[in-house]
Amino acid sequence: MGKKVTVVGAGFYGSTTAQRLAEYDIFETVVLTDIIDGKPAGLALDMNQSRPIEGFETKVVGVTTGPNGEGYEAIEGSDVVVVTAGLPRKPGMSRMDLLEVNAKIVRQVAENIAKYAPNAVVIVVSNPVDEMTALAQLATQFPKNRVFGQAGVLDTARFTNSIAETLAVPVKSVKALTLGSHGDTMVPVPSRCTVDGKPLSDLLPADKIEELVVRTRNGGAEVVALLKTGSAYYAPSAAAARMAKAVVEDSGEVLPVCAWVDGEYGISGVYLGVEAQIGAKGIKKVVEDKLTDTEVAGLKEAAEAVRAKQADVANL
Repeated sequence: MGKKVTVVGAGFYGSTTAQRLAEYDIFETVVLTDIIDGKPAGLALDMNQSRPIEGFETKVVGVTTGPNGEGYEAIEGSDVVVVTAGLPRKPGMSRMDLLEVNAKIVRQVAENIAKYAPNAVVIVVSNPVDEMTALAQLATQFPKNRVFGQAGVLDTARFTNSIAETLAVPVKSVKALTLGSHGDTMVPVPSRCTVDGKPLSDLLPADKIEELVVRTRNGGAEVVALLKTGSAYYAPSAAAARMAKAVVEDSGEVLPVCAWVDGEYGISGVYLGVEAQIGAKGIKKVVEDKLTDTEVAGLKEAAEAVRAKQADVANL
């Protein structure tokens, strides 16, 4: 039985994620869904026609879904479902401004996933991601390890890219990490950042590192402000696809993701950006690594900020 992955939402983010997943050539089928009639089918046809050129066999299937769950039977048997559905940010909007409108969309999607793909691992990318991940878990009623969110892989990539550009070094020579929430209480972890094995703090003054941290925190807004319509999707889709790949390959790879934290770092009962080992059932375990006292304090602060909002989503 070949592997199957579904991407819900055929906007730029969703369609690019579907393309990346198809080009990995590790799935039998990629299903792309959207509420806009014909759009996912058109994109799927276009992607399938790229197969002879790019040399992959994965079949892309596009399905229009209706307000009462019509079309969702196509996701049956999915190993992984990536949820990109929701409105993107407009210039000047925070991720939080999307909370109420995207909560309705994500709840409906999650209920249909529970109905048609009850064994799937769910990766949430809809913003605000920490809150939408919590909501998706509540709405699916799936075990918490099977629902997690995409944040740290993207934020870490943005941080890494900024460091590499600042120091004019190849991106592969930079190792970086961001934890916490995807947004204002993001916790970049300079103590775990190295360039060719040397600590970042040896190469850049503290104020310059802080500038890169602030830029990372505002990474999405920076793209939104330049684009004027829509939001980032090349880096976000790369991050979501890599996470889905880690699940289907049962790789045991450790990635920074939005996972359920229960006791690690002295924090309990909240979805938060931490490092976690990824496998076929989602989160194998949260990896608690060495952080400075300041970084742990930042993580606890992020947890409290997110906890308050996650309590709110239960009623949305």
